[in-house]
This record gives sequence, structure tokens and C-alpha cells, in this order.
Amino acid sequence: MNKKTLSQWLVHLETAHSKGLIDMGLERITQVKNAMNLTPNCPVITVGGTNGKGSTCAFLSQIYTEAGYTVGTLTSPHLLTFNERIAINCQPVSDETIIAAFERIEAARGNISLTYFEFNTLAAVDIFRLHDVDVMILEVGLGGRLDAVNIFDTDCAITTSVDLDHQAFLGNTIEQVAHEKAGIFRANKPAICGQNPPPQSLVQHAQKIGAKLLTVQQDFVYQDQETQWQYQFSGSLKTLSKPTLQGDYQLNNAACTLTAIECLRDQLPVSEAAINAGLQNARNIGRFQIMQQKPLVIMDVGHNPHAARALKRSLKTHAVSGKSCAVFSILADKDSDSVLEILRDEFDEWYIAPLHLQRGMTQAELANKLVTHQIQNVHAFDSVQAAYQAAFSESEENDRIVVFGSFHTVSETITLFKQGVAA
Repeated sequence: MNKKTLSQWLVHLETAHSKGLIDMGLERITQVKNAMNLTPNCPVITVGGTNGKGSTCAFLSQIYTEAGYTVGTLTSPHLLTFNERIAINCQPVSDETIIAAFERIEAARGNISLTYFEFNTLAAVDIFRLHDVDVMILEVGLGGRLDAVNIFDTDCAITTSVDLDHQAFLGNTIEQVAHEKAGIFRANKPAICGQNPPPQSLVQHAQKIGAKLLTVQQDFVYQDQETQWQYQFSGSLKTLSKPTLQGDYQLNNAACTLTAIECLRDQLPVSEAAINAGLQNARNIGRFQIMQQKPLVIMDVGHNPHAARALKRSLKTHAVSGKSCAVFSILADKDSDSVLEILRDEFDEWYIAPLHLQRGMTQAELANKLVTHQIQNVHAFDSVQAAYQAAFSESEENDRIVVFGSFHTVSETITLFKQGVAA
């Protein structure tokens, strides 16, 4: 029998589980984990939160890599290739490495059905164990308590932020969402919260299980300065280089990162030089990423109200003298009304297009949303790429183009840059 290619595997996994791509619960995946005897033999950092997870994972991965450790990182979703989800020392692993892991999972699972993300999670930890990594950084996919990543006990948990997203699975209030996200905490282990004040349900869960809750601007503090920033925790004050990653929320993510590093310092010592190098060399595509200057082109994967507010703040520090254009599309199950209400006055022109996915909105649905929010100067296209190319062709060097609304919106546009036809 011919071996499946990675793309064939991924097509198969999209439909292999009877309940679709999301099936919350840990019983099935725990059975397969046990069958594979898949237990990490190094420190594990689990990163959850509504927004900021990807950047925090990028900082952690780069700092530990700069410090000379072998680092395994699981993130999701990917922007361009599936391989981005499983990285060693900040480099995606090969198709062959992932295929071999999928084959081992397939052999071990018997008649237990697994989702796409469950395969992804098991494959990552299996690969990291084979590569004998020094530290595993695992990004939570959805929520925390019932997310596949939570089958692995963490040595340090980070919750970057808590806001409404995925309400169908996590609940309709901040407190409900926070309870789900606090599920990654473990007894007697650090539980870092990047939001102050922290939601009460998160605090209560930490107290109930005996996790060591550390809250930003309370247990660890940071202060922005003109050319540097200061971070203080446990009596130690550091003056550091600013992160290269753009966005006013990145110092908060960096502070959470450094607190995790400090908490694990006995097992994984890191020099200040490695911290500075990691902050400056960390990359996280699609997070307020500036693609070019004239016109100013910014990509942002933000797709919920919390991310929209952060984008609005970041745009104020990147003002232009010309017009500002949005290239926008969003999935139907996201809170598009709140996103549009927050950002409606930031743009002079809107270029919209459907995402050709099961969860995508049609062109007409998108257009109606913008009408509802009294947004004018709207141009509709059949594809995000066509929308971007039209926005670019009609822009001058002092204008600004912001591509946002979904990972898929940014992915389709970044593909044009990769092909060399975007600018």
C-alpha cells in the first residue's frame, strides 16, 4: 500500500472523526496517549488565553533557543503550511517527520476515533520526545479544561488574556470562559495570568486546586520606557530591549513569558543576553505584522472583540497622512458585530470578500453586516486576494492597508507576498 503524503493525511483527518473537527473531551485522546506511553520527560509550559498565545509561544521558543536549549513548540492554527504547528528550535519539522508520527498514532489508536487537532497534539509531543527536547511549549487550541493539550501536565501555565470567543464551546460570559481557561492550571505549579484584575472564576480555581497564581502588574510588573522596558519579579529588576513584534500588547505577552522563564530558572537557566536576543528575534507572522511601508501594509489575524480593541490601539501608533483601507473577511461563527463596531471608524474604504470555507460568510452576508453598522465606501470582491490587489492598486504611498478578520484572510493575502505579486 502506498504511504499517504502529508496533504493526503490532512484531507483524511478533516473528515475522519464522526463529530467533525471539534469534539471537546479528553477521554479518547488520553486512551491513545496511554497506548503510546506518551509522557513528556522535560519541563512543559502550557499557554492558553483568548489572544496573545501565539506571540507568547514565539517569545518563549526564541528565548530558550537563544539560550542553547532544544525547544519543541506546538501552535495553532497555521497560516501557510501545517508544518508551522510543530516546530523544533523555531523551525517547522518536515513532512516526513509528521507523517511518521501520524502513522504511529494510527497504529496505536485501534478503533478510537480522533479529531484533526487531537492527531496534531499527539504528533507534536511524540516528535518532541523523539528529538529529546529540553522544553515543550504547548499552545492550547480551544479553551483549556477540555482541550487536547490538557492531557499533559504542565510545569508552568500561562493564561495571556480572557475575553469572549468560541462562546458555543466556552460559555457566554467572561467568568465562564475564564473557568475553562483555568483548567490548564496544576496544583503547586505556577499559573501566570496576563490580565489584571483576573476573572474571579480563574482566581477561585487556582485557589481550589492550590496553583500558584501570579498576576501581571501585581506579582510581576513591567513598565514601558522610550527605548527600553523594565520588568520586575521576585525582587529582581531587569532593563531589557523592546520586542521586535509590533503591537502595544506585546510587552504584556513578554512579561508573562519572562515570568514563566523565571519560575523554571532552576531547571532551565537563561541569561539576560538570551532574553534580549529572543525578544528581538522572535517572529510571529500575521500578528500586527508590517509587510511594507509605502503604502503601509499591516496584517493582523485578530478575529474577536479583544483583538479588535488591541488592533485599534496599535493603529493609533501607526497613523498615516493618506487614507486608510481595510481588507476584511471573517468567519460566520465569530462576533463580527462587535469587531465591526469597534473598528468601523478606523477606515475610509472597505474591501470585502468571502472566505470560501464551510464557516465562511458569503459576499452578501458580509456586505449586509457592514450596512448594519452604517459603514460606507464598501467594495466587494469574489476573493480576498482580489480584494487586496484592488486595495493596493488604488493606494498611494502615504496610505495604509490593514488586512484583518481571520487567520484565513491573512493567509490568503500573505500567499500573494510569497508569490511576489502583492507589491
